[in-house]
Amino acid sequence: MKTKAALVLLTLMVPLSAAWSHCQVPCGIYDDDMRLEMIAEHIKTIERSMQQIVELSEAETPNMNQIVRWVNNKDAHADELAHIATYYFLAQRVKPVAATDQDYQTYIEMLKTLHQMVFYSMKAKQSTDMEYVAKLRELLKDFTKAYTGK
Repeated sequence: MKTKAALVLLTLMVPLSAAWSHCQVPCGIYDDDMRLEMIAEHIKTIERSMQQIVELSEAETPNMNQIVRWVNNKDAHADELAHIATYYFLAQRVKPVAATDQDYQTYIEMLKTLHQMVFYSMKAKQSTDMEYVAKLRELLKDFTKAYTGK
């Protein structure tokens, strides 16, 4: 009986894992410049959301529904920024480089900058401090320069 139950459970699990799997096929249909522009747009949206949260919070009778909507919007865009940094650039575009390679320092700079972008996107979720928006803009500029050479 235990074997039959285990077989049924295994049968159910296999199709589910196959249905939810995702391959990151290097098909070449994505545009790096567009991803960088998307990050810039997410930063701008985070900034606008923070401004609205502060403005609405200072009202004589704060509209909590609108504040919650702006908080959710800010958080969603911070998550999207982190998603692009990790699943697009780190997982697919920034390739490992040997320590002896002449491009090693650029590789390290890109890794460091992407990690900081993910960190500051998380900090932006925790606060309405515009310092994090400024830091994200600075990091995007640094990453773009390291990644594109421009």
